[in-house]
Amino acid sequence: MATKDLKLPAYGGQAIIEGVLMRGKKALAAAMRSPDGEIIIVTEELKGIYQTNLRNIPFLRGLILLWDALVLGIQYLTKSANIQTGEDEKIEGPALFGSMLVSFTLSIGLFFVLPAFLSELTETFWNWSPWASNLLEGGIRLIFIILYMWGIGKMKEVNRVFAYHGSEHKVINAYEAGIDLTPENISECSREHPRCGTSFLLILVIFSIIIFGLIGPLPMLWRIVTRILLIPFIAGIAYEYMKWVSNHLDSKVVQFINRPSMALQQLTTREPDHEILEVGIAAFNAMLKLENELLEKAS
Repeated sequence: MATKDLKLPAYGGQAIIEGVLMRGKKALAAAMRSPDGEIIIVTEELKGIYQTNLRNIPFLRGLILLWDALVLGIQYLTKSANIQTGEDEKIEGPALFGSMLVSFTLSIGLFFVLPAFLSELTETFWNWSPWASNLLEGGIRLIFIILYMWGIGKMKEVNRVFAYHGSEHKVINAYEAGIDLTPENISECSREHPRCGTSFLLILVIFSIIIFGLIGPLPMLWRIVTRILLIPFIAGIAYEYMKWVSNHLDSKVVQFINRPSMALQQLTTREPDHEILEVGIAAFNAMLKLENELLEKAS
């Protein structure tokens, strides 16, 4: 039976600085190209939240995706940055915590608090209905996200990270299609993938419009508080929807509905060259090797 006919695990990952992180159910691996051209591979057994019952509970397992982005992703982004800068400029300790806190605060403020504040003004000064105001809030949030991704994509360093993001998608698409993982083979694979974090952001915004609209009018303070506190809840719903879509892509209707999410990935992926594809393959093979070893050990 061909690989593409099997029920495959939902492997995923993300781009890091000059590298790719790949994650399975029990293991992860990061492959990073050092300034001297060597591919450095770091592997790790996944413990803690990844081995709890949370991963099997619908609408709660989406929290693992948030953990990936906020904790695991930042941890390996920092490791990859340290490889590029060397020991003398290593980021760690208070400096790392401070940069994470500032980044998280700015993200919440820009993508959740500011749109809520601006849409509140329409209710106060133009007597818009709560539903129309929430629709505007979601539109502002989406515009901010798109402009942010478009803007940072113009930066040379970020543009290269986006190429590694494209590599991650191509490798996983090739694996799921049963294609041998060589740069030549996977170069023609799509750099879009239905389980991408960029698509997740669009889905998150759409569900936020619906849920915040159902909540109805609130005082400004409570409006902002609910936007922040409900992020994990909305993320859980968005994850279940994305999971359902990825399991029903044989349907033409689902493919049509999913096109905006896939198209958005053009902003955060670039075509990777041969060397970048090598890094993505190295990360995936290292992850898969450790994953299989841990599964055999557990059986």
